[in-house]
Formats: sequence, structure tokens, C-alpha cells
Amino acid sequence: MTRKFLISMLLILALASSALADAFKIGGTGPLTGGAAIYGNAAKNGAQIAVDEINAMNGDIKFELRYEDDTHDAEKAVNAYNALKDWGIQVSLGSVTSKPCEATAAENFADRIFALTPSASSSAVTAGKDNVFQMCFVDPNQGSASAQYVVEKKLGTKIAVIWKNDDVYSSGVHDTFVKKAADLGLNVVSDMTFADGNDTDFSVQLSDAQNNGADLVFLPMYYQHASLILSQAAGMDYAPKWFGIDGMDGILTMEGFDNSLAEGVMLLTPFNADAKDERTKAFVAEYQKRFNEIPNQFAADGYDCVYAYKQALENAKAKSTMSAQEICPLMIEQFTTMTFNGITGENVRWSNAGEVTKDPKGMIIKNGAYVGLE
Repeated sequence: MTRKFLISMLLILALASSALADAFKIGGTGPLTGGAAIYGNAAKNGAQIAVDEINAMNGDIKFELRYEDDTHDAEKAVNAYNALKDWGIQVSLGSVTSKPCEATAAENFADRIFALTPSASSSAVTAGKDNVFQMCFVDPNQGSASAQYVVEKKLGTKIAVIWKNDDVYSSGVHDTFVKKAADLGLNVVSDMTFADGNDTDFSVQLSDAQNNGADLVFLPMYYQHASLILSQAAGMDYAPKWFGIDGMDGILTMEGFDNSLAEGVMLLTPFNADAKDERTKAFVAEYQKRFNEIPNQFAADGYDCVYAYKQALENAKAKSTMSAQEICPLMIEQFTTMTFNGITGENVRWSNAGEVTKDPKGMIIKNGAYVGLE
């Protein structure tokens, strides 16, 4: 090994070390393994693309990203959060799913580390915490927006709802959907639930919907249970319209699932991978190149979170030498006053309670892909 080569390697290492020294440490927890891993890895992958793009700009803001696996478990999420805190995290991406994020959000609040979760939509995530914000729609908004969309687009006249009563995400959306449906005069003819332990056989729920003549079934849940419901409905020759929410995004990449069963499924989501604007097209192309799949809205929200942080940190003239506690009030000020344009929404704003305002997009699955309804 020559002396010239050694000097070159030392220079490269020194430059890399210098770049990291100037970077803000950003990270979050999510299910990187286990049944909900599609969500965690998507958010992580989207965030990583944003970090790489921003670092390549060689501007004042650079990031070092780290994600810890919480396996969609609240206790493990707190342990993962503590690992990030020991690492020196300065701004947080919270947790990917709602129940773990409720736990880590309490830690963010106590430690005064600002958090912007890409996809934890429970109202309890932000309630009473001035430094915890959401990039995704909050559960109540998803429920009311879904009911409004069904009515406005005249998608069904008799509605069935199947929901998971021990999941804060599913129950939160269900409650506001049913209330909004009543306000709008939407006829809910079947309202059936399930919980862990009775979540593999949906014959009772589907039979109730079918016997009551439901022509549209609303599924406020994650894609795993939805995939079983779609399969079992097909076996019963029950073919209503199906309408879901952002947790359904991911069903097309579920291992072992027959995508033809999801043909015609509609959902509301903040992201349309089929959009024709240049920024979305570039993100989708890069995501496909790296991960060999179409990005879902969890990936897009992760991407937007990092860019929103970039804008807020630039506006606040924050320095990477600042502590998380010094950065926290700057982020609160920025996120309660700024407007952000991302791939999941234009003119995005946040309330003082951390809830996001942006327009949902209607999607439908056609020929094994998500396409816009409008």
C-alpha cells in the first residue's frame, strides 16, 4: 500500500467525518421487522432519499439519519427512542405507527425533543404536547373526510363498516366516520368490529354486511386484516365496493397476497404515485431504482418530513451545534407559522396542536397499481 494511497484515504475519511460533524442528527422508530414492517421500512426509505438529496446539495443544512426497530410495540419503541437519545438525536421523526408513537411522543415532550411523525395518526400522539407534530392526517380527519368523499362522489347508498376495536388507529377513524355519516344522512346498515384473537375469520362481519344489502364496505384498518376480508368476501361471492384509508396502502406489496382481489379498492391517501408533477415522478423513479417497488404514502410522508425539517431549520437559522432542547422552540415557532409544499400536499400548514392541514387524494387500484380517482 503506497504512501500516496494512504494519504488519499485519510483525506476521504477526514472529509466524511467533517460532513457528519456539520449534520443535524435526525431519527425515528418504526417496525423494520415483523408484520408491520412494510410501513416502517417505507418511512425510513423515503426519509433516506430526502437526506441523500439534501446532503448532495451541499448547503447549510445536512442530516445524519438513524432509524431504530420498534416492531410496532410501544415498550420496544421507548427503548428504541432511548437509543436515539443516547446517539444524540436533535430532531425526531417520532414513531411510524400510532400506539408506539403515543409512547415515544410522551418522551419527546418530557425531553423537549421536537418530533414530526410521518404516519402516526392517533389524536393522542399530539394531545397536550406542544412539540409533537404530524405529517399525516389525524384519525378523526380521515374518518370525516372518508364519509364526505363517499357522499360527494355517490359511491354507495348502504354502507357497512368493519373495524378493529383494540387499535387506536382503526377505532379513531371509525368513530368519526360513523358520526359524519349520520350528519350527512349516509345510511350505515352494518357496523361490525373485531379484535386480536378473533381476527382471522370475518364471516360474521361479512354476512351481516351482505344480508343488510351493503353496496359499499368501509375498512378503517391496516392492510393485513383487509387482505383477509377481501379474500373471504370473494369466497362468499360478495362483491361490494371497498373503501379504505391510508393504512390500506401497502396491500399490493404484501407477500402472498393475490393482487387481483384488491382490484377496484378505493382509498383516501395524501400521496398519488401516479401523479405527473416532476417532483413526484423523480421521487417515484428513485424509490423504484433503490428498492424495486412503487413507494406508498408512508414513504412519501417520510420524504416530506425531512424536507419540512430542512425548511424549518433554514428559516430558523439553526446550527448543527445546537442541542435538541435549543432547537425545540425554534421548530415549534416554524411549524406553527410556515407553509410547506411537498409531494404529499401543497400549502401544507400545521395547527398549534400539531395537526396537519392538507387535501386528501382519492385513489383506486386498477391493474395492480394505484391510480388517481380524479
